[in-house]
Amino acid sequence: MDWSGGQSQEQQAESKALAPLPRVWIGYLSGVATMIAEMIAVTVHPELAKEPLLIPPLYLFLANFISLIYWLVCVYEYHVVLAQATAGAYPIKPLRAAWFHLIPIYGLYWVFKWPRELARFVNGRLEAPLLRPHQTGLRVFIAFAVFLVLDRGLGMMLLFWAASYLSRCLRYALAARPAPPGGQPPFS
Repeated sequence: MDWSGGQSQEQQAESKALAPLPRVWIGYLSGVATMIAEMIAVTVHPELAKEPLLIPPLYLFLANFISLIYWLVCVYEYHVVLAQATAGAYPIKPLRAAWFHLIPIYGLYWVFKWPRELARFVNGRLEAPLLRPHQTGLRVFIAFAVFLVLDRGLGMMLLFWAASYLSRCLRYALAARPAPPGGQPPFS
């Protein structure tokens, strides 16, 4: 017997309160803390500016590690919200979204792929497309590349800048009613 009153699973999922989006400001704070730790490390150990040490000072390692862990938490929380909003139909599971960042070579592709899927979800919920999936993925990929190659603090700031943009677009899409299934948005 169906006691739902004829509502679809998606309508039922919308009626329930969704999990909150990640607090991106914590990521900005961790990025600033990482930048400060980098400045202190270079001041105390000037040889770091010439060639990187294999073992960084503990405070620099902790700042980098905490920033990266919080990034993974934010990715997980985005996908929890997406799974709840689609009643489990979103193709990327939350735990998978976070853990795939840690696969050595595939992680570089993954930071490009999941933002594209998020952009497709956002565009599918709106009448007019808001995000370009390839550009969205490229923004997160470039920020992650800066984090890995150039500067950890600046890379974290860029990652959470991209996350704040994704949060704003996702919040806008979740507030809107789903677009009618007439066709694909032009940017998908």
